[in-house]
Amino acid sequence: MKNIVFSKFGDPKEVLSLQESGSFPMPEGTARVDVLCAPVNPSDIATIEGRYGDLPDPPATPGLEGIGRVREVNGTGIDVGSLVLLPGGGTWATEMVRNIEELVPLPHADVDQLSMLTINPATAYLLLRDYVELKPGDWVIQSAANSAVGQYVIQLGKARGIKVACVVRSEAAKAKLLADGADAVFLDGPDLIEHVQAAIDNKMRLALDAVAGETFGRLAETLEYSGTLVLFGGLSGHPAQIDDGLIIFNNVQIKGFWLLPWIQSASTEEKAEVYWALTQEVIAGRLHADVAAHYSLDQFTDAMRAYETPGRNGKILFAPNGI
Repeated sequence: MKNIVFSKFGDPKEVLSLQESGSFPMPEGTARVDVLCAPVNPSDIATIEGRYGDLPDPPATPGLEGIGRVREVNGTGIDVGSLVLLPGGGTWATEMVRNIEELVPLPHADVDQLSMLTINPATAYLLLRDYVELKPGDWVIQSAANSAVGQYVIQLGKARGIKVACVVRSEAAKAKLLADGADAVFLDGPDLIEHVQAAIDNKMRLALDAVAGETFGRLAETLEYSGTLVLFGGLSGHPAQIDDGLIIFNNVQIKGFWLLPWIQSASTEEKAEVYWALTQEVIAGRLHADVAAHYSLDQFTDAMRAYETPGRNGKILFAPNGI
């Protein structure tokens, strides 16, 4: 088997290497899975660089999500040939051995799209499900709307009849988001609230922020009384800023979100329910992400360069056992 490893934290182009070894042993209660597809995500890069919230001890294999097919089973509860969602940690490999209870069986669908379900679609799904009881016609506003999570929020919102307003930093991003189904798109800036109020009668029930900095407070200004603002990223590199009057007088509810605690604490049944629902959206053609290119594990240096390409349109995917 082959797997990508890093022996110390640092620049992925410098610390990653390809390792080849014999297959992993299979204790009772485990299954051997051939990895079909595994994305390169910001959280993977942050892990390799040592900046993520939950870090392995090097040497380690990156890859926090992926899709695979069961090749061998030592136990009960899953069948050989099953398509399964892989648990995070080590998916940049040709094969994995995992406890059967960790594997989430999925119906057959587009393998590329299924490989990306664990992190971004699940994040978008839970952000829309867990903080505000949203009804058709309700408005949600989000920053970093041209990110993968932002696109999934638009798609899942559309499927539920929820209106999604998007905040971006460039005119070029506006046109694409409107074409992708966003209900309104605004440029980020000090006058964001004026533009939102001029275009939309309703105030926002929920605001989703992955930028922090001043954007955090601007999104808070768009909320209805006692509206909820969820912070799940800090792309600006600056602390989240907000006018204390919005908290005192408008009772803005501030929450934080990180997917990992949900993955670690949710029951197998709940995870299966969420990922099954997302898979149905993939099958129906309502949930998808653009793919820029596929790479073999041997091409990991090229994959890292492609990931860093400015203006890249779509995800970088590893296909460890061929496309």
